[in-house]
Amino acid sequence: MTTSVTTPRVPATAAGLRRLYFVRFVFAAVWVAVTLPLAGHLDPVTVTLLVIYPLFDVAAAVADIRASRAAGSPAPLYLNVAVSLLAAVGLAVAGTSGVPAVLRVWGAWAVVAGLVQLIVAVPRRRLGGQWPMILSGGISVLAGASFVAAASADDPALTGAIGYAVPGAVFFLVSAVRLGRAARADASPEVV
Repeated sequence: MTTSVTTPRVPATAAGLRRLYFVRFVFAAVWVAVTLPLAGHLDPVTVTLLVIYPLFDVAAAVADIRASRAAGSPAPLYLNVAVSLLAAVGLAVAGTSGVPAVLRVWGAWAVVAGLVQLIVAVPRRRLGGQWPMILSGGISVLAGASFVAAASADDPALTGAIGYAVPGAVFFLVSAVRLGRAARADASPEVV
């Protein structure tokens, strides 16, 4: 006798992360489309948009904490919440000082957030879809260092810092797609 049984091996965490990653992709893509045309000058609207990005990261980290509670310690995600809140405040203050100050804050945030992303993604590899997150974390560290260095240039610009969200968006999309494939593969019926 052959019995078909569906065994969900991918935890609910993967489904929650998949939805979150799609939302992060859409947000980043829209944010870049709105913010990049304003990158030529630092005014209250541009500063507000720059502050919104780490605030969205705070909301995403809170959603990640809720989605992944059963999958391990959320301590690094709490660190991400704190760092992103500090970055939002720092960007609001730096926005009154000019582009170099904004690049330094943005860069420091990218470095720390990238390290946190690595710390979170490496243990999640078993869920699937985490290699893009690991790559994204590493790139974030390097990009952040380049933003800090760019702050000392003769004519620093915000375009690189804003464009930094594009690869992140792509990595979130790839991870979401890969998590969906893993969920479908692991939820397929097994013959017993």
